[in-house]
Amino acid sequence: MRKTFTKISIYCSLFLMVAGSATAQTADSTFKPSGKLWGYAFGDYAYKGGSDEANRGGSNQYTNVPLNSNVFQWRRIYLGYDYNISAKFSAEFLLAAEDDWAAGVLGQKANATSTPSGSTAGTLALGNNGDVLVNNKFAPYVKLANIRWKNIYKNADLIFGQTATPTFAKNGSGMASEEVWGYRAIERTITDTRRTTSYDFGACLQGKFDNKGNFGYVVMVGNGQGAKPESDMFKSFYGDVWAKFANRKIIVDLYQDYTKQAWGTYVKGFNGPRYFDRNLTKLFVAYAGKKFTAGAEVFMNTLMGDVAVTGKDGYTYYRTTSAMGVSVFAKGRITPEKLGFFARFDNYDPTGNLSNIASDKNTKSYSASTSQYEPTTKEMFATFGIDYTPIKNVHIMPNIWMNTYNSGLDVTGKNSANTTYASMNGNVNGIKGTDAVYRLTFYYIYGK
Repeated sequence: MRKTFTKISIYCSLFLMVAGSATAQTADSTFKPSGKLWGYAFGDYAYKGGSDEANRGGSNQYTNVPLNSNVFQWRRIYLGYDYNISAKFSAEFLLAAEDDWAAGVLGQKANATSTPSGSTAGTLALGNNGDVLVNNKFAPYVKLANIRWKNIYKNADLIFGQTATPTFAKNGSGMASEEVWGYRAIERTITDTRRTTSYDFGACLQGKFDNKGNFGYVVMVGNGQGAKPESDMFKSFYGDVWAKFANRKIIVDLYQDYTKQAWGTYVKGFNGPRYFDRNLTKLFVAYAGKKFTAGAEVFMNTLMGDVAVTGKDGYTYYRTTSAMGVSVFAKGRITPEKLGFFARFDNYDPTGNLSNIASDKNTKSYSASTSQYEPTTKEMFATFGIDYTPIKNVHIMPNIWMNTYNSGLDVTGKNSANTTYASMNGNVNGIKGTDAVYRLTFYYIYGK
């Protein structure tokens, strides 16, 4: 009797497994794999009507561009393909060509040269910005290539590959800072301007705490190299939590990342090994209505051991600095469909702890390891314009772009021993300068 019961149990189990498999196949048989080609592009006719004499700003897009220059320019071209493999898996692929400023173009300076194999024509200048080949032609690169495992557990997706980080967009809320600002065609967000990694190769988990999707999170670990291959033993860690209130019109987003740059590196001197890392904390708050949207983004980035100080004693010392930034923006509709407006102001101050470094009686010179956080120069950015939309997904936007630079140190350049010190790029000059650019920006989207 017991053997008979056991056999019946086995047969029932097998039947249930087969039935479950058949049901799953039936349910899955309704799914049809599908893909979608999409993309967008934006560019301008731009005229530079004001120029900072000291050419500060690093890789800001109009640094070193001569006064009175005028140019037709593509600033971003995207070509993407999204494919739904199954009900549980989808893939994303994106080619991007961005930032076509390069050495030899409108006075841009080269920081490297290359001699082609077998060439007798000498060296070619390599651009220090943008996606530009040695012949100064615009070139695309693979920006995204990933696979998404949907609902790996309740309300959560796992993404593997080269994907957007939770820094700006695609944090699952649909209301991250870049998405709410909505005018990437005009300018990056304030943290993106500092080149905080917006895409990376790694593993990312996006989830929601509730079924309605009012509260969520993102965690990610990646190489920290963007589209480039891994070049060190360290990883970057990203975390983000967000919440929506007032019928999803108010968003609160808190972001944190951490990356080691060098760890335990031997340095000749009295300080022992060098420990160099960066960690950025960002808070974004916004109100997003149908006719009017306003937002504010605040960040602090601490760069431990970033600034290399050459002492009068002949040794090198590494000092910690911090940078803060505040960005506020507003946008809205003048007419329901055709006409809108936008305005934004940023204040950026990278000089945290710099006065202590510069005034030290042993300081002979200093330089920053992270060029985007060169600690001497403060910046104030402003932009405003009109958004004319003749048809959906086509935008024509006359706008003004301005970035003002000023020194964060006493112009005398003296330390506490009354000795003149030198900064990395001579920005201790007390001169206030502004890059002012007048643009007609074109932006169009297709496939979406």
